[in-house]
Amino acid sequence: MLNGKENGGCSKHNMAYLTSDNIITSLGNTTKEVISNIEKETTGIDHHHPYLNYTKAPISMVNSKKIQEEITGIFSDTAFTRFESLAILSLHDALKNCIVDAGSPKTLFILSTTKGNIELLKQDVKPSDQIFLHNTAQKIAGLFGFIARPVVVCNACISGVLAILLAKRYIDSGKYDNVVVTGVDIVTEFVVAGFESFKSMSEKPCKPFDANRDGLSLGEGAGTVIISREKKPESIKIVNGSSANDANHISGPSRTGEGLYLSAKNALLSNHKIDFISAHGTATQYNDDMESHAINRLHISEIPVNSFKGYFGHTLGAAGVIETILTKHSMLNNILYTSLGMENAGVASPLNVVTHKQKKTLSRCLKLSSGFGGCNAAIVLEKDE
Repeated sequence: MLNGKENGGCSKHNMAYLTSDNIITSLGNTTKEVISNIEKETTGIDHHHPYLNYTKAPISMVNSKKIQEEITGIFSDTAFTRFESLAILSLHDALKNCIVDAGSPKTLFILSTTKGNIELLKQDVKPSDQIFLHNTAQKIAGLFGFIARPVVVCNACISGVLAILLAKRYIDSGKYDNVVVTGVDIVTEFVVAGFESFKSMSEKPCKPFDANRDGLSLGEGAGTVIISREKKPESIKIVNGSSANDANHISGPSRTGEGLYLSAKNALLSNHKIDFISAHGTATQYNDDMESHAINRLHISEIPVNSFKGYFGHTLGAAGVIETILTKHSMLNNILYTSLGMENAGVASPLNVVTHKQKKTLSRCLKLSSGFGGCNAAIVLEKDE
């Protein structure tokens, strides 16, 4: 178990803050655009995707034409895959309004993903070296002048939260002053086929925590957040974090939420006073029930909880980064956003799911994440006032 208390927890001298950020999803190419559409309760999950003949399930896709136009405007002389383009655009937007010296040995780049350039495997000839994640990370890092060797975090769907937790540990240890975390995944035939084989995809936009939920919606996207030792305007402190594996099944979560319970318990330490829970909330039967059990075992079931996946689907290795950024802005705006798709309560243990947008003072929040192989992670965020 990797937990903040025993392995790189909150130092007496060092703090880690979420600062500048970017989100790219089907709802927009900037954090501002995405949040604007979330406030309107707009979903980007629809049937307009390349795999209509392959699956009946709606999927959340980014605007590829717009992505290509923007990437050409920045790097006109270099060819990139769709995966790389999303990562680069997200990085570019997050960095342009933030003073971070990529050329400093005290600045690190972390790439979070589950599948990377997996679509390259479809090539008739031997795929390029970019199929290897360390090569992809190095290519992206080189474009922005990072000199520290980049790190790849690839641990199923907790990759994004785990990357942020790792960034905090690096800053707590004094090894780095700034860590730039980019989480990204795209929808490919390989990914769709995998989830179809589990019969886990809904034929309608997903409904996290709803009694009539029948599966997840896949999405693609990217998120970048800069984590710094120095507190900056509109930054949120990462208080603590933890990861645990319940070793239950290759794809199914523990029925009692054991791993998620341990992750959240260790992240919270002895202070369970929180104002909001940003759940993993995939809308599959077992995941949502498991989360409800874990939250009830922590005796925090009265705390408002939501899932952002009804807006843009499950973005895999990008999910933890994107949803942490959205949690950060929920705290800064003191707004609880609707858990889109939730109409009738239907999980095994009671939850206080957010069913309409509302104002609420948010000082301390918990972000949860779970994934295949029994992996789980949690981080606690706080306004440093």
